[in-house]
Amino acid sequence: MEKVKEWTIESRQGAKRYVREWPNEKAGWIALLCHGYGEHIGRYDQLADALRAAGATVVGLDHEGHGRSDGQQALIADFEAVVDDLYKLAVKSAQTRPGLPMILIGHSMGGMIAARYAQHHGGELAALVLSGPMFGAREMLEQLMAMDPIPEIPLDPAVLSRDPAVGAAYARDPLVYHGAFQRQTVSAMMAAMAAVEAGPALGDLPMFWIHGESDLLVPMAETRPMIQHLRGSIYEEKIYPGAMHEVFNETNRDEVIGDVLRFLQRFV
Repeated sequence: MEKVKEWTIESRQGAKRYVREWPNEKAGWIALLCHGYGEHIGRYDQLADALRAAGATVVGLDHEGHGRSDGQQALIADFEAVVDDLYKLAVKSAQTRPGLPMILIGHSMGGMIAARYAQHHGGELAALVLSGPMFGAREMLEQLMAMDPIPEIPLDPAVLSRDPAVGAAYARDPLVYHGAFQRQTVSAMMAAMAAVEAGPALGDLPMFWIHGESDLLVPMAETRPMIQHLRGSIYEEKIYPGAMHEVFNETNRDEVIGDVLRFLQRFV
């Protein structure tokens, strides 16, 4: 496969956003990836390679305050600006590969961002995949906001996947944020959830919801009401028994990726 490329775009405020591109000169479609809280787009190499092998050129960025992008670590004050960054990347990618259909895959916090993106720009997408979108974490966020100060509660890597190697890699990754939640970020997350809830359903945009049945970070049952609000006329879901939060990094990751590809290939 072609070598991964790295470049940057600028936010509306002139801050740099790090971009990772997995190019495919023979691509028939574009896959836009949206990562979760505290992590970075480099953790999606395996998924990106599978998408490339299926005919996509793949691109994603490190959100504000994440990975190699500018900003205070894990601090996001406004998720509408994060959606704007992602849209700027999408426009640039579409200009580079004119005429190709584009799909969007968002995980966890990235699933929430992707849902809001689809409410704004769904007419320019061929399909949307939401992986463990963080809507089910609302109770946890409310609890954090009630604390003063918010304590530094490190994420237990064991809740990410049944594969212990995933948690070990996460724990030693220097680009992963391991500190306390910023109050401003938590407030912005809650505002973003409220915006999605107040926003429209996705109409005829094909949507696929995937979730680990044993997800402790974003409980499946608490996520479902927002999915029901968002889902439109073309909708599928797959709940994986025993799987935890990062289904793309689970012990059955090949099954998960295969299911996503089978869904997407109907629309690209």
